[in-house]
Amino acid sequence: MNGLTNTKNLTRAQEIVSVLARHGFGWLATELNLRKYLPFSERFGVSKEASPTDQPTHLRLAFEELGTTFIKLGQILSTRADLLSPEYINELSKLQDAAPPVPIGEITTIIQAELGQLPSEVFLDFDPTPLATASIGQVHTARLPSGERVVIKVQRPGVAQLVESDLKILRELAGLMTEYSAVGYQLDVLGLVEEFAFHLRCELNYIREGQNADRFRQAFANDPDLYIPQVFWDYTTERVIVLERLDGFKVDDFPAIKEAGIDQKNLAASSVRLMLEEIFVHGIFHADPHPGNLLVLPDGRFGMLDFGMIGRIDEGLQTSLTRLFLALSRGDSDRMIDELITTGIAPGRFNHKNLKRDLDHMIACYADRSIEDLAAARIFTEITGLARRHRLTLPSDMVLMAKVLSISEGLGGQLDSEFQFMPFARPYLERFWVHRYSPLRIKEKLFDGILELADFSLTFPHRFTRLITQIERGELGAQVEVRGIEHYLTETQGMVNRLAMSILVGALIVGLSQFMHMVTPDGFSEVFAGRFLGILFFVATILGFWLVINLIRSGRKMS
Repeated sequence: MNGLTNTKNLTRAQEIVSVLARHGFGWLATELNLRKYLPFSERFGVSKEASPTDQPTHLRLAFEELGTTFIKLGQILSTRADLLSPEYINELSKLQDAAPPVPIGEITTIIQAELGQLPSEVFLDFDPTPLATASIGQVHTARLPSGERVVIKVQRPGVAQLVESDLKILRELAGLMTEYSAVGYQLDVLGLVEEFAFHLRCELNYIREGQNADRFRQAFANDPDLYIPQVFWDYTTERVIVLERLDGFKVDDFPAIKEAGIDQKNLAASSVRLMLEEIFVHGIFHADPHPGNLLVLPDGRFGMLDFGMIGRIDEGLQTSLTRLFLALSRGDSDRMIDELITTGIAPGRFNHKNLKRDLDHMIACYADRSIEDLAAARIFTEITGLARRHRLTLPSDMVLMAKVLSISEGLGGQLDSEFQFMPFARPYLERFWVHRYSPLRIKEKLFDGILELADFSLTFPHRFTRLITQIERGELGAQVEVRGIEHYLTETQGMVNRLAMSILVGALIVGLSQFMHMVTPDGFSEVFAGRFLGILFFVATILGFWLVINLIRSGRKMS
């Protein structure tokens, strides 16, 4: 592992592998040749596995023990129903992004380092008791000299360095899984880790979080149902962010909302409308809409908090999603497969016949249902389950979007028992589709296409001439890369080594037994030779047992 030459990284890698092995995932260390990172006393039990029913629980416990990076990783994985079974999804969903409070002295030191003054010198009031604590940051309340009530989120000391170290190790592990494991290569584990690293680094940068909040505020500036708190940029850095404080009810505090006289039917409709506008109009959505991040203000508006995790849906994916829903409503499985390929969800190689069969079965389940009976969460559960069975990789933003849709649908039903998601969303999606293919949009796309065609026409002769020249010079060639072949070469070498060792051990045992019968020295030589030959025979027997155990373990791994 080239990224572990740093002593701190090496120590952390040993801790990670040790924790995973202790929770029954030592087989991963063996498969990826990581046993050398275990303490010597733990190497012999490394192959012990947790029972299948306990593995999800042990994975959650291991992630909790390993801290911030792995808690965040587990939370992301809990949204990937296309990659993990429901048992893992349910267990990882229990991961809480909580941590013990940071002593106020350390918080004061960070604020002074970032803002150049002590909190008492920067703020009119500063509450030393944290309002909330999490694995990345801690929140305090205060008042600015101008009188505004604010919340201050301060990054925990040392968390950025720990996350960077963990991300380097995770990238190395993902590289090994991609190289040595067929499943790791097919699921593009390295790509998934790099995407996770990007999102986590964004969460660590409070300036980016502030920019996300400003972008949402601009997008919904004229919306009567949503309020985004103001960012006070004069007091915001990469490790400290100061935002306007909002007072309201948690969105799942239904008794308080009812007591305040707020119309829950309007709230249900507004919550879904806002979510649809985020996705299909603005192309950005709040990717972590849990009750702590969504308030109901006393005037009936929603107040949105914490913009560290944002999802993005580009125009192409918006269009493909709409086409997928239309194809599902028409029972057109071939069109659905075409859209899966277009979006890159279905790889170049997959079993077309089996995928079409499963899509036909899914379509048949919904064929006789009315629009009122359809549920977005159920449809996406079906699609992600199908993706997992066929080892299709869904775009992470699409998976996050499915989670947001499910949460929005559930919230609408909780606020209004008569609320039906699909009948409400369908007209909105139809308007989006009409707008996407309105004459004005077609005119804009046609104009862009003409410009691209003109540019291509002007540059084509030069490009074609250069291509012909390269062909004549023999500068063009094809390079074939066989991914994962190193793993099979290593396995083959290991089998050859074991075969050679078996022959040598067998010959040694037979030779020693014959030699002990043929040679009978006298006196001291007899005692010495007997002990020497006995030790050799014992060593040969131990080697034989070791070979048998390795052969059994190899057989289990192959099966």
